[in-house]
Amino acid sequence: METIFAQATAPGRAGVAIIRVSGEQAFDISQNLCKIPISNRPCVRSLCDSDDNLIDRALVLRFDKGASFTGEDVIEFHVHGGLATVSKLLSELSFFSNCRLAEPGEFTRRALHNGCLDLNQVEALSDLIDAETEAQRRQAIKVLDGSFSDAGVVWRRDLLRAIALLEASIDFSDEEIPDNLYVEVADLVGRVGSSISEVLSRSEVAFKIRSGFTVAIVGAPNVGKSTLLNNIAGRQAAITSDVAGTTRDVLEIRIDLNGLPVTFLDTAGLRETEDKVENLGISMAYARATEADLRIFLVSSPDEVLKISATGDDLVVLNKSDLRDVVGISVSGKTGDGVPQLLELISNRFESRTVEDFVAIRQRQIDGLQAALASLKETSSLLARSPVPFELAAQELYFSLSSLDFVFGKVDIESVLDEIFSSFCLGK
Repeated sequence: METIFAQATAPGRAGVAIIRVSGEQAFDISQNLCKIPISNRPCVRSLCDSDDNLIDRALVLRFDKGASFTGEDVIEFHVHGGLATVSKLLSELSFFSNCRLAEPGEFTRRALHNGCLDLNQVEALSDLIDAETEAQRRQAIKVLDGSFSDAGVVWRRDLLRAIALLEASIDFSDEEIPDNLYVEVADLVGRVGSSISEVLSRSEVAFKIRSGFTVAIVGAPNVGKSTLLNNIAGRQAAITSDVAGTTRDVLEIRIDLNGLPVTFLDTAGLRETEDKVENLGISMAYARATEADLRIFLVSSPDEVLKISATGDDLVVLNKSDLRDVVGISVSGKTGDGVPQLLELISNRFESRTVEDFVAIRQRQIDGLQAALASLKETSSLLARSPVPFELAAQELYFSLSSLDFVFGKVDIESVLDEIFSSFCLGK
C-alpha cells in the first residue's frame, strides 16, 4: 500500500501546521528530511530538502505501527504555519516514489481497515469535527468512545449463541431437545430486541441534536413575530413594519441555545386574505409550524383564539410586556423584556428530551437496527409455534445478524464507505 501524506491542520496561514505521513515507507521517507526520533520521544529537528537546504525547524513525532491513528507507521511534522513552508514540505514529500497526497478521509479510512475504528466511530469522528454546539460534541463523543460498538459486540454475541442453540436443535427430535433450550433462545432474542428498541427510541432526539431543533413563531399579522425574531438573533434578520402581511416567506435564524442547535422560524401572519402571494406564505407558515419541534404562539390577549391547536411543549406567549402588567409568559420584542426567560424555558424543554446514553446518529444505522429488530420479532413469533420451525427461526436470526454487521461495518459496503469519506477533509 502506498505511503500517503497531507496537511492535517486547516489550510491557510497559522502559527503551526501539521503534516502527517502514514504508511510502510513513512519512516524511510522522513529519514531523508531529518533524523527521526524514537517512539514516544518527540524532538525538534531541522528539516532539509534534497539539496540540503533548511526548510524549517520542526517538532517531529513518531508513531509506530499499531500505536498510531491509522494503525500504520506515522510521522508528524509540526512546522511553522506559513503558506510557503507548508507548500515546500508537501512538495518535497511528493518527490518520493510510492508516496502521494492523501485523498479526503483516507487516513481515517485506513484506521477503519486496520481495525483502529469501526464504521460507527468513523461517522462519529466526522460528526465531532462538524460539531457546532456542546450537545453535538457530547453526542459524537459517546459514539466515538466505543459505547455503541460495545453494545454491538454484546448483541452479536447473544445472537450467535441463540443461532448455535437453534442449529444444534435441528438434528434432534422434539423429545431429545431440552425444555430450557426454548427458554434460553427466547431470552436471548428478547434481550437483544429490547436493547435495540431502547437505542432506536433515543435516536429520534439524536437526529435533532445533530441536525438542530426548530421553533416556529406563530401568530396573527403585526403581533410582533419579526421583532421577536430580530431580538433573538441580535440583529435585523427580518423586516418589521406597521403594515400587516409584511412577512410572506419563512425566515430562519440558527443559534446555539445553551449548547443545543436551534433554528427559529418567523412565519407569515395567520389571517384570511385575498392576496395570492400572502396566501402562499400563510400556507407555508401552517406547514412549517406543523413540522416544528416547538411553537411559540405570540398573542395580543390571554383569551385570543389560536389558529393552530397548541400541543406538547408549545408555548403561548403574550406580546408587548413592556406596555402591560401580565401574569404568565410575556415578552417584548422591542425592548427584549422577557426574551431571556423565554429562551431559557425553550432550552429546558429541549434539554429534557435529550439523552445521556449512546444513540444511533445516522440514517444508515437506524435502517440497519430497524431491520435487525424486525427479524428478531419474526424470530419470537416462530419460537411461539408448536412445533418450533428451527430452520426458519435460525434463518431470521441470520438476517438479524447480517443487519447488525451492516450497522457496524462487518460486511462489504464499499459504496457506503465512499459516501462517508467523501465528506471528510483532506488531512483526516
